[in-house]
Amino acid sequence: MSDQVKAQFDQAAERYDEQRRGLIPCFDDFYGTAVDWTEVVSEEPRILDLGAGTGLLTAMMLDKFPHAEFTLIDFSDEMLAQAKTRFAGRNNLTYIAEDYSAYPFKDSYDAVVSSLSIHHLPHDQKRSLFRTVRGLLKPGGRFVNADQSAGGSLSFDQTYRQSWLRSVENSGIGGEAIRASVERRSHDINAGLPEQLQWLREAGFASADCVYKHHEFTVYVALA
Repeated sequence: MSDQVKAQFDQAAERYDEQRRGLIPCFDDFYGTAVDWTEVVSEEPRILDLGAGTGLLTAMMLDKFPHAEFTLIDFSDEMLAQAKTRFAGRNNLTYIAEDYSAYPFKDSYDAVVSSLSIHHLPHDQKRSLFRTVRGLLKPGGRFVNADQSAGGSLSFDQTYRQSWLRSVENSGIGGEAIRASVERRSHDINAGLPEQLQWLREAGFASADCVYKHHEFTVYVALA
């Protein structure tokens, strides 16, 4: 991921969580679906959170899997610092301050999850990452990604963006936060949903499907 994107997330880290509901119109359904579709066999699963940021998704996963071992990886030290504060006193979390698209993972996992991160990667890196994730999963594992996906045409993308702007402008989070989010989103590299599902199958997943969609906010699941 680019240094510019990293700098933007470093700057946003301190107030990132409190702004999420205002910036994601479908917050509860979006994250809730990702948690609901994360299923594991082990009572003490190993779960990897790609682009974990402040640990928002991991916190929700912890409520469902309190005995899991979580690995949080993010290229923003400032975002991970917020996660460490959030989970202070817990000993079942590991933090890695690295770019996950290039990190040499050595462990295997029961589930790999991610939220609002992978869309920052160029498409060739997305495809490479999907192959990496497939190789990291234990038999029967699954990959759950809550992210942004491009619409089926420019017209749909424009309509989605206009709807999102109307929603955030009425959310009460303030103009500065909105301007910062608009600037971050100007660097997004959204891929279409059909293309991403195809890339997952090409990466070796047995099956993949979209399980939630609200405009550009999508959750898809791939089964190893």
